[in-house]
Amino acid sequence: MSNRWLHLRLAAPLMSFGGVTIDQVGPTRDFPSASGLTGLFANALGWRREQGDLHQGLQDRLEFGALIAVQGRLLTDSQNAKLEANDRGWTTWGQPEGRAGATYDSPHRRRRDYLADHDCHVVVRLLAGDGPGAKDIADALERPARPLFIGRKPCLPSTPIFAGWVEGENARAALLALGIPGRALWPMTGEEPGRDIADLRNWVSGLHAGSRRVCEGVLS
Repeated sequence: MSNRWLHLRLAAPLMSFGGVTIDQVGPTRDFPSASGLTGLFANALGWRREQGDLHQGLQDRLEFGALIAVQGRLLTDSQNAKLEANDRGWTTWGQPEGRAGATYDSPHRRRRDYLADHDCHVVVRLLAGDGPGAKDIADALERPARPLFIGRKPCLPSTPIFAGWVEGENARAALLALGIPGRALWPMTGEEPGRDIADLRNWVSGLHAGSRRVCEGVLS
């Protein structure tokens, strides 16, 4: 396996690394998720959402670590909208969705968390398999097929996302090679203590399901 890693910088006035959503509450993590990076790369490559097999194959090949250079502050956006009986809205599957019933007295509520002025560095390499290589991802990030955003569409990056290459035997070593101190997350190897994070998506069904074992610590 190659010891060469993509170095990404995720910095923006607002960004969101979506956590586990319950009802109308959409939290954010401090670190990017496997599904989030998959979506970012797929968007840069010009893939469509319904190409689930391509997304799944890419997510299954990702190995990455992340480090927070500047911890952003949490910002919560509360949205309230009154929907009438005949109102319809567009969905992620490309069809407008309406509502049943003649009256609607209560507003539609959504709460979404963001990180303000967050600065996160990511190292990524791809396991062997079919699909794009690391150089293809780097080229797509430099010349994306569509505008890129970090987590949610209003979250436009303030710097180029592709920041070069770095060498390392594993994700932790690659993060150390950046020479940036900060709190970091990397895949668990060996018998070091770790924890489970639920950040995987089943791209064929469209549902989030599955977790990874990771380690977290401060790198200096």
